[in-house]
Amino acid sequence: MKTYELHVVGLKRHLPIIQIKENLSIASFVLLGDIEMVDAAATALAEKLPDVDLLITAEAKGIPLVYELTKRMKLPRYVVARKSLKAYMLEPLIHEVKSITTDEKQILCLDFHDVAFLKYKRVAIIDDVISTGASIKVLEELVTKAGGRVVAKAAILAEGDAIKRDDIIFLGTLPLFPHHQ
Repeated sequence: MKTYELHVVGLKRHLPIIQIKENLSIASFVLLGDIEMVDAAATALAEKLPDVDLLITAEAKGIPLVYELTKRMKLPRYVVARKSLKAYMLEPLIHEVKSITTDEKQILCLDFHDVAFLKYKRVAIIDDVISTGASIKVLEELVTKAGGRVVAKAAILAEGDAIKRDDIIFLGTLPLFPHHQ
């Protein structure tokens, strides 16, 4: 198996290169379960983020990072946009999203209580990897509809064209691996 050697926040990881489309492979960065990476990345991102009232992420890979960031920034809570409607959700806000790593469209939704908590807050969107930017765009729309104001967008890694963006905070980069035909 081919791998990509990632160096970020003083850590080294060997990421498997996975084909996700007929003409594209990525270095698969999976944050879930990597406590050392979550800890180091949360510490580094906390130093780079502006003053915010609240952090938001989409389930599921960003959850451990946003949890640790919330603790380091001494914030009272964080919000997770869910990828499916739950029976307990009252008056949910819903948006569709298309991610580089999924074939079909997905939804992101917020419960009424999270919507109420977001109102009038300065919010940072947190993710593990930003690639196309589609997920953070949908999260930004959700925050805005809820009455919050996005003041920062951050991830551990920027991938592909996201590396060139000047509106996101990131700690390291990942290349894309196109297949030429």
